[in-house]
Amino acid sequence: MNVEDAELRQAISVAESYRQRVEALSRQVQVLRVSLNEVSLASDALKAFKNAKDGDEIMVPIGATSFITVKVTPNRNVVVDIGSDISVEKDVDSAIGYMDANNAEISEALKKTMEALGSSQEALNNLTAAIQNEYDARKQQQVQ
Repeated sequence: MNVEDAELRQAISVAESYRQRVEALSRQVQVLRVSLNEVSLASDALKAFKNAKDGDEIMVPIGATSFITVKVTPNRNVVVDIGSDISVEKDVDSAIGYMDANNAEISEALKKTMEALGSSQEALNNLTAAIQNEYDARKQQQVQ
């Protein structure tokens, strides 16, 4: 690298920015994975609900990886949260379609976030290696 002290300090500062970005993107990936899992569980429950006959018992997720057993009635409407603390009643097919759309949207966001995380991690690794090489070169010069 063979750089001036000011350039080295700037490179260290940029590396710290990359490290913070990597941490933020990692947290975002975790949140998106949890959301995707939640939507998948809801979608599976809705499909089981749709395919059940009146009087059948099905397991319904209630959150925190917990389920309850419920008996299916002729009423096949579902209350769906559409955001901003607003819920609407939908028929089961519309609710499944809504969950599928959410799944696709979250999957795409997860894909883009993982790509950004990979790019940021690679940039951080390259910059960190260059900084380490510069430190090693300076240390070697001091020994001579």
